[in-house]
Amino acid sequence: MDLHLSHPGQNRAADRGVDEVKRQLESTDVKVSSAKASSIKASMSFLPVRRADMEARGWDTLDFLFVTGDAYVDHPSFAAALIGRLLERRGYRVGVVAQPDWRSTDDFTVMGRPRLGVLVGAGNLDSMLNRRTADKKTRGSDAYSPGGQTGLRPDRATIVYCQKIREIWGGIALVIGGVEASLRRFAHYDYWSDAPRRSILLDSQADVLVFGMGERQILQIAELLDEGYPADALLQAPGTCYAAEDVEHLDSFVELPSWEAVKDDKKAFAEAFRLASMEQDPIRGKALVQRYEAQRKYLVQLPPAPPLTEEMMDEIYDLPYARAWHPKYDALGGVPALAEVKFSVTSHRGCFGSCAFCSIHAHQGRIVQARSHDSILREVERLTRMKDFKGYVHDIGGPTANFRHPACRAQATRGACKNRECLFPQPCRHLDTSHADYLELLRKARAVKGVKKVFVRSGLRYDYLMADGEKGREFLTELCRRHVSGQLKVAPEHASPSVLRTMRKGDIGCYRRFMELFRATNRRLEKKQYLVPYFMTCHPGAGLSEAIELALFAAELEFCPEQAQDFIPTPGSLATCMYYTELDPFTGKSVVVVRNPRERRMQRALLQHRAAQNHALAREALLKAGRGDLIGAGKLVPPGGAAGPGKERGSARRKESPRKSERSQRSS
Repeated sequence: MDLHLSHPGQNRAADRGVDEVKRQLESTDVKVSSAKASSIKASMSFLPVRRADMEARGWDTLDFLFVTGDAYVDHPSFAAALIGRLLERRGYRVGVVAQPDWRSTDDFTVMGRPRLGVLVGAGNLDSMLNRRTADKKTRGSDAYSPGGQTGLRPDRATIVYCQKIREIWGGIALVIGGVEASLRRFAHYDYWSDAPRRSILLDSQADVLVFGMGERQILQIAELLDEGYPADALLQAPGTCYAAEDVEHLDSFVELPSWEAVKDDKKAFAEAFRLASMEQDPIRGKALVQRYEAQRKYLVQLPPAPPLTEEMMDEIYDLPYARAWHPKYDALGGVPALAEVKFSVTSHRGCFGSCAFCSIHAHQGRIVQARSHDSILREVERLTRMKDFKGYVHDIGGPTANFRHPACRAQATRGACKNRECLFPQPCRHLDTSHADYLELLRKARAVKGVKKVFVRSGLRYDYLMADGEKGREFLTELCRRHVSGQLKVAPEHASPSVLRTMRKGDIGCYRRFMELFRATNRRLEKKQYLVPYFMTCHPGAGLSEAIELALFAAELEFCPEQAQDFIPTPGSLATCMYYTELDPFTGKSVVVVRNPRERRMQRALLQHRAAQNHALAREALLKAGRGDLIGAGKLVPPGGAAGPGKERGSARRKESPRKSERSQRSS
């Protein structure tokens, strides 16, 4: 088994990049350590990152060390800051080691052995997704690293960091969490190696895996460790996984097909996914177990942690974040990812949309958890006091902006429905579609002194809005009048009915109706504003004929994205299970899957058919599909040798970057 003990696939140029950034950071540390007292006081607004920070606080040891694959940004959108600040509020001493050099022990030991344990996360993205594109090529930048530098984290970062910690401190309590650990907690398909992999818990040799957002779990784990319990006694917190020699201690559980079964049998893999997905509910979900015969172990997943209360959500987001990258990154150009969230406010978590390509419902859950208006307005007021705030709140939202409350009242007592979706194939008749709370919140936020505009940039579910009838139209009117900055981004994702069913998305007719309503609303308001639709190519279920349907729809809209978004099979999603097994795990029916790189490029070329450089490949795709009737003057693609049209009205730039690819993990 390849556990990536070193840094495979990372070339010498990348290594030199690591060395150069490390050298600059060390020189920055020297400057800070010799600076005036005011500079030391400023650095204390961050969690400790070096021994001098601990000494300035009078600490001789940490309680917890948080090792992260991202640069340290003290903002609630970054796990190290959020979990670190929460533990700090409860009286624990927490230090952060961000993007350590995994080739030595120096960075890991700079603040000494922590008293209670080590927490490890790969960062805000799966480390493989962070580094590789849909074509499995290395990305040119890393938004979560200083200056966008690449090569500052290893592939499969959680595993590599944990192995280094075990090498240094042996049996210290070791807890893993974050997106990478959460979505790789069972045996899973890994796109970048094109093979199933074991649970990341077993490969990392950690004691406990925290899945989901983690606040409840980490506080319970911290309390147990602080009371003197050993690491093997941490196996009781909902929302965690652990390895056990037997399952006799469990009152009830659902057993998944074993690792040995799923790695050799795609039907068994699909069945394991189906069974696991049915129990991902904090109220009705049962424990899950998966046997690893060679290791003589069971992977045990306890039911998900209960949703956070409004009070706890408020506490988490009211913590004293610096809302900035650590000053040691100033000389390196800062951390680009902060720009996306610096003047944005998270109003809620969770998503009941359950799109097939999205893993957020497997990570944050299907039950929406919201902050109070007062907490959100306090954060908006804090933004207005920041020296570089220009009066514009970039976003107030979440995974889906207009999901501000649970889907229905019944979720509070019996959880999310086991065999039904809230919006697919049609909105449930019990769905609470009210936009009243969100509209009231936006009105209050824009009334805060110092705020000029409040924009909505999170994903907006237009089918949910349309289901709200006249009240939804009222919300759209105010959205267009006050909260759209020229373009509103929405995600129909595809136009083919069969692909939309595979995606668990509603019919394209709903998007057409919304599009007309949006246009009519803006005409009435005498505004020129545009819809920017997100489309995805190569999703399971999409062959060439379906790709042509999408291209024809884009042509009808006179829309041509400059770059197309390819489906990337990230761990944990339904679509990834379909991609690997070529089966719908819930129906057992076959699903069309495109693996051939040239055919994947054909789908992109068809969507971007107005770009001259794509004409030849688009013509090849049309001929292969028997649709030569779409080639010719004035048709979808001009004949060979014809000059392509210039830039089209309604075109939009869609760069493939970690921030955009993150949609597959964090939004729907």
